[in-house]
Amino acid sequence: MTQKSMPIVDFRSDNTGRASPALIAKLAEVNEGTAAGYGTDEWTALLQKRYSDIFETAVRVFPVSTGTAANALSLGAVAPSHGAIYCTEPAHISSSEANAAGFFSGGGRLTPVASTHAKMAPEALLATIGSIVLGNAHYSQPAALSITQANEMGTVHSLAEIRALTDIARRFKMKVHMDGARFANALVRLGCTPAEMTWKSGVDILSFGSTKNGGLLADAIVVFVPEIADLLAFHLQRGGQVWSKGRFGAAQLLAYVENDLWLANARAANAAGARIAAGLRGIPGAKLLAPIEANMVFLDLPGSVMDGLERDGIRFFRRTKSMARFVCRFDVTDAEVDALLASLKRHCGAVATAAQ
Repeated sequence: MTQKSMPIVDFRSDNTGRASPALIAKLAEVNEGTAAGYGTDEWTALLQKRYSDIFETAVRVFPVSTGTAANALSLGAVAPSHGAIYCTEPAHISSSEANAAGFFSGGGRLTPVASTHAKMAPEALLATIGSIVLGNAHYSQPAALSITQANEMGTVHSLAEIRALTDIARRFKMKVHMDGARFANALVRLGCTPAEMTWKSGVDILSFGSTKNGGLLADAIVVFVPEIADLLAFHLQRGGQVWSKGRFGAAQLLAYVENDLWLANARAANAAGARIAAGLRGIPGAKLLAPIEANMVFLDLPGSVMDGLERDGIRFFRRTKSMARFVCRFDVTDAEVDALLASLKRHCGAVATAAQ
């Protein structure tokens, strides 16, 4: 097959795929007649009830336009301007959001904690907190802890690991935020309930992602503590995240969880990651950089292999000169996964043969 006719196989990210058709249908369904604005409509009210059922407790749900908005405004509501926000160095709030969390908190300091495969260890968090003098105004004081689930290297904190971190947060009177851009992927990996992975494990506020898992144009903030929700409402207004036609944001988030669509999508994406993991066992030279626990794959590859993949029509993200990231969408096909594995096998094999 010539390069010109080679089909594109897309593993750049899980936001490159389609929105689930059910979300499009739901928008058409609610696009009838009139409705009150600014989140006072019947669909936004139904959203509160539906998500309270899912999380097994009364929650406040705020639709937002992006995951960055969800993260930054959540942290702005729980961290004062002089506070320290603890996260891992690869955390999206630290590496990819232009310090939006610091901006919306009025100056909160993102404080990196050492991690392995982007998972924060309790002892590392304690060591980082221990590097300051508590109560001394020369230091930003502990204010918030942010845990990414599933995280930026595609690994997943166990419930015990989350609880160990949140126990430390409570000891130092910190609020706990969870960046759940890939929340559903982590949930199906652990086989637990949304409640178990959040408020029952000590989480106060959640950035609830949908757009990476078949969503359209809405993510959400889910708040488990009423006083945080009351304050967050002002941050949302100031941040331009109170939607005039709120019913359309609510409709997307309702369709996302209807008939467990979000869980089915996450299972499909994770299954594709597992299929890649199985196929990699027979490919010499494709070195895994982190366990494949959800829908993301990180490989250490020679530059010539990455060049070959691109010539074969494989699209992925080059993180460094030798690190390649492959992300499985909910709508990725077995044929696309097999095309990736075949290309890897061919080009890694060529490198191995040349080295002999």
